[in-house]
Amino acid sequence: MTLTSKIPATVVTGFLGAGKTTLIRHLIENAGGRRFAFVINEFGDLGVDKELIKGCGFEDCKDEDIVELANGCICCTVADDFLPTIQSLIDREDPPEHIIIETSGLALPKPLIKAFTWPEVKTRVTVDGVVAVIDGRAVADGRFADDPEAVAAQREDDPNLDHENPLEEVFEEQILAADMIVLNKTDLMDEASQSAARGIVDANRRDATKVVMASGGSIDPVALLGLGAAAEDDLDSRPSHHDGVDGEHDHDDFDTFTVAFDSLASPEALEDMLKQTVARHDILRVKGFLDIPGKPMRHVVQGVGARFERYFDRPWAADETRRSELVVIGLKGLDVDTIAAELGGRVI
Repeated sequence: MTLTSKIPATVVTGFLGAGKTTLIRHLIENAGGRRFAFVINEFGDLGVDKELIKGCGFEDCKDEDIVELANGCICCTVADDFLPTIQSLIDREDPPEHIIIETSGLALPKPLIKAFTWPEVKTRVTVDGVVAVIDGRAVADGRFADDPEAVAAQREDDPNLDHENPLEEVFEEQILAADMIVLNKTDLMDEASQSAARGIVDANRRDATKVVMASGGSIDPVALLGLGAAAEDDLDSRPSHHDGVDGEHDHDDFDTFTVAFDSLASPEALEDMLKQTVARHDILRVKGFLDIPGKPMRHVVQGVGARFERYFDRPWAADETRRSELVVIGLKGLDVDTIAAELGGRVI
């Protein structure tokens, strides 16, 4: 089987809240009749990203073409979960023309790329490209890098202090694995911030990696698909902090939990409480759905740091349990019970 006859797969990676799911929804909206299959990996028990893709309302977005791996880290469960999923997709009587894989925001792309060298899939699927979606505003604000002067001062006080920044490591891993970087959310940035974010990305990317600017994940599918990278045959050019380390990496630097609400006064009041709670705790990401009394549609909540957006995405289905639940993801050591209490909810 030649490269051109293999089913292409695109890996969409990027940190929590960078806009990966929004970019994929844009691909669906502009599919042009192409048969996609989607493998969605979540960090957290509530399958928000899969639900957002299912709720896109387009004929090209069928439930059977969306597979969720709710194990938190697709790169840690390649043999148990990921490879059987890919095999089930390519063994269909009418297999997809292109597979889109959305990793969780904390996943490392390189172990996933390496999975495509396994005999079960190597002759039938190729990694057409790895696309890293970057939250440009967060990069410009310094979210993924330590202050070098502050770190040096801390080292002087305590040479044994661990200064590893888990956010910076994941950010670097995702950029170094990418064939294309989408510097997203430019609508939230002025020219100076865009220039600063681009400078940081350029300093960390591989020379051959292309960078495109985007707002709302809106990129022409022609630019994202058909890169022909065959990334599984190009592993050595994609350096990783975990090269030479066998087995799973861990996510002990992060916590996640789900908060449920029995009653909800208003989404506006909840958003205010969320912003206050995020400011008091090491919360990185909030996402989920709300049941607004008297409203027939599901209300989506998306938060990255102190930035939040809310919108109605689709009507609640007749056989669907209306509920209000939010996934909270943050740095290790979150005071789970206090956070839930501050929001007026309960941990489930």
